[in-house]
Amino acid sequence: MTNVKNETLSRPAPLSGTFRLGGDLPVVRLGYGAMRITGQGVWGEPPDRNEAMRVLRRALDLGVNFIDTADSYGPYVSEELIHAALYPYPDDLVIATKAGLVRTGPGQWHPVGRPEYLRQEAEMSLRRLGLERIDLFQLHRIDPQVPLADQVGELARLQQEGKIRHIGLSNASVEQIRSARTIAPIVSVQNRYNLTDRSSEDVLDYCAQENLGFIPWFPIATGTLARPGGPLDRLAQELSATPAQLALAWLLRRSPVMLPIPGTGSVAHLEENMAAAAVQLTGAQFEALAKAA
Repeated sequence: MTNVKNETLSRPAPLSGTFRLGGDLPVVRLGYGAMRITGQGVWGEPPDRNEAMRVLRRALDLGVNFIDTADSYGPYVSEELIHAALYPYPDDLVIATKAGLVRTGPGQWHPVGRPEYLRQEAEMSLRRLGLERIDLFQLHRIDPQVPLADQVGELARLQQEGKIRHIGLSNASVEQIRSARTIAPIVSVQNRYNLTDRSSEDVLDYCAQENLGFIPWFPIATGTLARPGGPLDRLAQELSATPAQLALAWLLRRSPVMLPIPGTGSVAHLEENMAAAAVQLTGAQFEALAKAA
């Protein structure tokens, strides 16, 4: 096995393969999540704005064509940085954003799904990103105080107006996804999922069955598996990889609809994450990690 940890690959991300969102929008499966290019608590400007912009540009150099962000990251800071760093965008770049959470301070998130608010945020995201149409617009959190039909219905109207191309959900159950699909076409779901937290296993299985993209947030979580002498540590040494790379490689092998979006504010960490696309786990190695977790 080539030394993935130290090897410099010119464009490793496409080695992860591609997936067509909605059947018509091809994305490289290993993407980039732009939450961590903001300040502490996902609040305010990043500590090093120039480094944040270098990360975004380097992601494209490494073959990423799928960037996930949200109006609430900053708030607004992440979207503004994406525009500052990458506009005018490459033709194949897919920028996904979200609305439905408001911020009152660092680490504080509150669902707001009123139709007029979702429309306002979609319009503002279009302006901040410099887009005429958002390729993937996701409901960040279903607001329990607002009928689901009102929330998804407003996104459907924005879609009909040509302001968004595809609709996705985030932090949703199988039942909620099924209900939303009776209102509008849903092409993706973004739930927390990683090697050590598979509480959304039923959602992933449903997405695989229905060919919906599954975007795991917080994809790198190794916990005690990466302890010295632990299963991730042992396999990492065997493959000359890092535990984080193995965690991402495990996700990519888990399902063809899996679209991991590891986030970072560091170019070096970004390069390490993208090199995970070159790590090929055997069936036995995949099963061993799954059982160890």
